[in-house]
Amino acid sequence: MIFRRVCVSARSSYASTSFRLVACIALGSRFLQERSMGMRYREIGVCGLSCRLCPSYHAQTQSRCGGCKSEGRMLVGCPFITCAVKRKGLEFCWDCEENATCDRWKKHRDFGRRHDTFVCYQKLEDNISAIRKHGVAEFEKNQKVRERLLKDALATFNEGRSKTYYSVAAAVLDVDELKGALAQAAKDSSGLDVRGRSKILHSIFDQIAKRNGYCLKLRRP
Repeated sequence: MIFRRVCVSARSSYASTSFRLVACIALGSRFLQERSMGMRYREIGVCGLSCRLCPSYHAQTQSRCGGCKSEGRMLVGCPFITCAVKRKGLEFCWDCEENATCDRWKKHRDFGRRHDTFVCYQKLEDNISAIRKHGVAEFEKNQKVRERLLKDALATFNEGRSKTYYSVAAAVLDVDELKGALAQAAKDSSGLDVRGRSKILHSIFDQIAKRNGYCLKLRRP
């Protein structure tokens, strides 16, 4: 609703359709930039997903996503950004007084219990529970640790095809399991090229996953 008022303002200030459109886009971009800058936790999605463990967040190209609440992502939008951020000025779904009865958020969470998209949803419910129990700041600390471990894996053990696999592992495994796996892989792969190092870490992660019943693949619908 707030965003719509910005565009209405633009329409009243310009005579031609083209100028009105340009003005609307410019004012809308400025509005979203200001709203994005007001977000305290830009790397935690409105719905509860962790941007720090998303493959797109670790892309080395211009397509890199800076997080769900970055200016670029806000312009593209999603149903939760539109509803919570643009319409209600809220940072998270659970801050909304309608969260307990929101059908859209319920369907999203139900989807995450069974499936993934390009990012791992397996820990969505755990993320929401942890935030509600310990607070967003404490959750972010944990995600920063996981992000650092993911970056270590990508820097040393990525042969160019394992970014998504490592991103899922960083989300699913316990922090101590991640630390132990990386330390063991570094020891066992000394002197090997990056492909050899990648095979070693994959093997260690797969053993942990088999032992604990983890799924280290994206669960496509």
